[in-house]
Amino acid sequence: MTDAEDRRPQSERARSMYAHPAGGGTAVDTESSTTSEFTLPEGLAMGRPAVPESETTSEFALPDGLDTPPAPAPETEGSAFSLPSGFGLETLHAFTPATGLPAVDLVKDAPWQDRMRTVLRLPVAERPAPESAQRTADETGPAVPRVLDLTLRIGELLLAGGEGAEDVEAAMLSVCRSYGLDRCEPNVTFTLLSISHQPSLVDDPVTASRTVRRRGTDYTRLAAVFQLVDDLADPETVVSLEEAYRRLAEIRRNRHPYPGWALTLANGLLAGAASVLVGGGPLVFLCAALGAMLGDRLAWLCAGRGLPEFYQFTVAATPPAAIGIALTLANVDVRASAVITGGLFALLPGRALVAGVQDGLTGFYITAAARLLEVMYFFTGIVIGVLVVLYFGVKFGAPLNPDTALGTSQQPVVQILASMLLSLTFAVLLQQERSTVLMVTLNGGVAWSVYGAMHTVGGISPVASTAAAAGLVGLFGQLLSRYRFASALPYTTAAIGPLLPGSATYFGLLAIAQNEVDKGLLSLARAVSLAMAIAIGVNLGSEISRLFLRLPGAGSAAGRRAAKRTRGF
Repeated sequence: MTDAEDRRPQSERARSMYAHPAGGGTAVDTESSTTSEFTLPEGLAMGRPAVPESETTSEFALPDGLDTPPAPAPETEGSAFSLPSGFGLETLHAFTPATGLPAVDLVKDAPWQDRMRTVLRLPVAERPAPESAQRTADETGPAVPRVLDLTLRIGELLLAGGEGAEDVEAAMLSVCRSYGLDRCEPNVTFTLLSISHQPSLVDDPVTASRTVRRRGTDYTRLAAVFQLVDDLADPETVVSLEEAYRRLAEIRRNRHPYPGWALTLANGLLAGAASVLVGGGPLVFLCAALGAMLGDRLAWLCAGRGLPEFYQFTVAATPPAAIGIALTLANVDVRASAVITGGLFALLPGRALVAGVQDGLTGFYITAAARLLEVMYFFTGIVIGVLVVLYFGVKFGAPLNPDTALGTSQQPVVQILASMLLSLTFAVLLQQERSTVLMVTLNGGVAWSVYGAMHTVGGISPVASTAAAAGLVGLFGQLLSRYRFASALPYTTAAIGPLLPGSATYFGLLAIAQNEVDKGLLSLARAVSLAMAIAIGVNLGSEISRLFLRLPGAGSAAGRRAAKRTRGF
């Protein structure tokens, strides 16, 4: 290295190593110029002019000869629910999970209640697509607002008739799916029904609601509504929207199967049969029947004046208690406690109690709380009516002993016949179809036979005996409803009549009237325990029947998934 090169700055030496030769790409071979080993060989032309030294380029620049693709057009700002580009509605299956549709086998031969419970307990994303069974007259598809309105009207009749919230939701979902409406969400509370339908991910949901203003006990109307839903769910039976509306209007206008005088007579026979169950004789039977019929007429009078049901129950509870106190003051050799107990049997709200506990066990806690609160109000009205009469009876010196226990007679045949008569009259009060009265009468006789065998003969506690008997009632009722594709209420509600805790309620009220509050509360707690045992037993029997009579062809995974309601394992 010479002295001149040593005196040259380092920056110039570094730049000269990578400098392009002058002349547009031809290397200059002189002794004074220093070339780099990366310099292009002589004779090799560049595709474009060399970049001047002063121009700074990025290391991410495209190589020569590569065409830059055109920039995409900017997307217009849209909704988060907009479809992806190139994805049409005809190929869209909204709410489909990544793993595909679930393998849920909905057997058409199974009752629609079971199939709709399976769908209802699945998340919306896992529900199979409906098989449209009904169409409108022009075959253009269902009119969504009219289908939703029909669904709400059907649900209103079911809820007002005392049906459980789960069965009401299953019926509403069945009606919607019958007309091809997918992605429907019914919601049932004690007084409000609503349903929402979303056609697709990009469409706004359509929501409708309806309020239940009045409730009535008419199981004939309830059975007719179930038949309508069954026809809608049957793909072989074509029911247009107009035909469904017409049938629904006929159901609303349908007269009760039994006249008013028959209901009053049935009320009296029910009280008389209940008095026989607690050890009463023929005179007690007549007195209890007379008191119950007087209470029924007074309740009808209050209802005609527009008084709430609380006061109707209060007024209806006074005549049986007054007759029992009068017989005691007249020193008539009858069991006044059996007369009062028989009158209480006709008033205890067993139907509302069973429906409330069933809603709680199936996860509808708001509806269950409302139903049980209604039962508490009815029970409080009965308590007030009986307590007022008992208080005056004690003041007048009626020899009433709260420690006396009512027993059953030693005539099992008479007891079984009395229980069957009680169930028969209870079915008449519930306005059941005549074709179901015989079956529910036999079911009530079976319930009392099981209770008597376990408690009287076997010495088992009354709570356990009552729960076992009520479980058989629920099991048989569910089997009969499956056989006829109908509601289970007409086969279970009247059959639990002989098991209602009338005597425990009476003795609790009598102890409170005589200032023995501790004994009274203990007896009332026993009555509540018996009532809860009845309700839980009925629901348990129904669940056992569904557990062992699952849908044919449904796998264990489908059954496991269908068993989930709100939470679980």
